[in-house]
Amino acid sequence: MHEYDESPNKYAWIVYAMATGIAGLLAGYLMAVQTGRPAAAPAAQAATAPAPSTTPVLDESELRAYREILARDPKNLTAAVKAGNLLYDAQRYGEAIAFYQQAFALDPRDINISTDLGTALWYAGRADEALAQYQKSLAIDASHAQTLFNVGIVRADGKRDYAGAVSAWEQLLKANPNYAEAAKVRTLLSDARTKATT
Repeated sequence: MHEYDESPNKYAWIVYAMATGIAGLLAGYLMAVQTGRPAAAPAAQAATAPAPSTTPVLDESELRAYREILARDPKNLTAAVKAGNLLYDAQRYGEAIAFYQQAFALDPRDINISTDLGTALWYAGRADEALAQYQKSLAIDASHAQTLFNVGIVRADGKRDYAGAVSAWEQLLKANPNYAEAAKVRTLLSDARTKATT
């Protein structure tokens, strides 16, 4: 029986494994660069696009039913809101806008419709129109938490108006001290304050 002396090559397998791993990472990087993988979106573009990686499936028959209801009865508020919500949830924001506008025209005191319209405008890349719609929401209820949160997002990410974002988020926390997302707002607020002074 031969004795196997492993001392000279005791760590050779570790070195080999590390070298193989580094080579694999480098090859993967080079392949990604050579295949023209798109670069990350600029911050301003990323802010206007929805974050989810998968688009929810839209029930086209349900949407068609709401369209038919509205064709017969253009003043059907429920059908307009539900059609807008379906399209919004499917991330088809540009299409949702028309239904939310129709619904808001039917009930201009409904702050949730107004804010959903503003948010659809924001996701459709129409920051100024979103802010104008949020002002209509705040005219209904100046302390509406979701509207104030959204105003801060659009001011910070869409307009680079960090002072405006700070103002909206401070107002949100003052008017809604028990807001469920208060910790997140404080983090955003701290970041916006820093950016507003630089």
